[in-house]
Amino acid sequence: MSDEIENENEGADLEQDATALLNAELEKLTAENAALKEQALRYAAEVENIKRRAEREGNDARAFGIQKFAQSLLNVADVLQRALGSVPADIADPAFKNFVAGIDMTEKELAGAFEKNGVRKINPLKGEKFDPNLHQAVMEQPSTEVEGGGVIMVMQAGYELFGRVIRPAMVAVAAKSAAEAAKNAPVKNGYDSGSAEGEHKVDTQAE
Repeated sequence: MSDEIENENEGADLEQDATALLNAELEKLTAENAALKEQALRYAAEVENIKRRAEREGNDARAFGIQKFAQSLLNVADVLQRALGSVPADIADPAFKNFVAGIDMTEKELAGAFEKNGVRKINPLKGEKFDPNLHQAVMEQPSTEVEGGGVIMVMQAGYELFGRVIRPAMVAVAAKSAAEAAKNAPVKNGYDSGSAEGEHKVDTQAE
């Protein structure tokens, strides 16, 4: 009877040991599976990031691939605009009138081609605030019509390609008046030597 009990105990111990081994192996496999899953997700995310970056770079390359070509045509656009700007208001000669109409059509076709390919003209209005990101000030002069720092006139239109400036607009800017300069100047306190109040100095030296 004691042998049977002993055998049953040994069998129970072996079963417990086997269960413990199986549980340990299962935990090990579960941990390895979780690690592999995390690694696979990380690799998948990295591949997705590389794919998106490649697509973005490809889109930028296609979008800005025409930048040099567009820049080479800007002078053509300038010449056409200057030609149209110098045409007299009244044209009597029919042949000359047709010639001017042809120039006008060419300028419009070029402007339409620019627009279709993402090239937009930068042509600020009179009085518009000077923006160093879009404009280049070639001169500064006083003006009674435009506040200081505003655009007086556009001397050469600028252009941007999909938001990237490929040539800033060359503009004349209104000079700031003395009143505006004083308004923007730092306020001095009563003890500054240059202020009226500062003339009444306080003697802090001991007698």
